Amino acid sequence: MNQTEALGIVRALANGVDPASGEAFPTDSPYQRADTVRALFAAAQALEQAERIERRRVDLPAKTGQPWSEEEDRSLLASFDAGRGLAELASAHQRTQTGIRARLVKYGRLAA
Repeated sequence: MNQTEALGIVRALANGVDPASGEAFPTDSPYQRADTVRALFAAAQALEQAERIERRRVDLPAKTGQPWSEEEDRSLLASFDAGRGLAELASAHQRTQTGIRARLVKYGRLAA
């Protein structure tokens, strides 16, 4: 089961509905208790947040968050000194422009 399917089930339960049949739970059901409903809505929010994080992670360049090697640092600095822009450097190094900028600040090539 993936997170999207789990989220659909948790949302149905939070709304007092049997996810399999679509029927509303009886009023004396544990799924109709206020604390249970609040907990299910909190679980749904957590699953939604996890989905957003996963979508963002998939959209990020491959090397985002990975450590930099000395060779990569040297290559970055040489390319920057040769006049390459942030977007071009980010693409070449498979990192975000923010990551490139932070590295250039670290090495004194850009002001903080």
